[in-house]
Amino acid sequence: MKKRNVLIRKYSDRRLYDTTASRYVKLQDIARMVREGIDLEVRDARSGKDLTSMVLTQIIVEEAREKQTALPLELLQQLVKASDRATHEFLSWYLHNTLDLYRKAQESVRTRLSEAKSAVSSPLEFVRHLLAGQPWPETPEGDVEKLRRRIAELEARLAQLDKAAHRAPRRQRR
Repeated sequence: MKKRNVLIRKYSDRRLYDTTASRYVKLQDIARMVREGIDLEVRDARSGKDLTSMVLTQIIVEEAREKQTALPLELLQQLVKASDRATHEFLSWYLHNTLDLYRKAQESVRTRLSEAKSAVSSPLEFVRHLLAGQPWPETPEGDVEKLRRRIAELEARLAQLDKAAHRAPRRQRR
């Protein structure tokens, strides 16, 4: 999905105006845009001040009120305690990296599920590709290549041990 940049202007009467779509929007519309991966920015219509964080926080609070769910109490307490800049910057960095890891893990799970579905839907084709030394179309080639190298190493080692075993009795006979 291609990300778009959307500018939302917030007016003094609390109305929000999407300059890209030329229409007024509600908090639910902004939440939907964020969930769809649209990059947006909320600015005060008069001063131009960036209000994006404030509006996103407002969305979280409104949704917590409606659904009777909220962020974990410990996280909220740490956010309140993070009044000094260093603590706030650390928490922001930590949350950003944690969410990034979460997104990567989700993508990895999606990829693995896709691979599993492909292998289950045509197991004979999967085995044929594996035995032919060809990577399965949706399988990371690196994993298959590592296994192939490891098998070759083990075969070479077995061949050396076999040669050594055949040579040992001959030496004892002389």
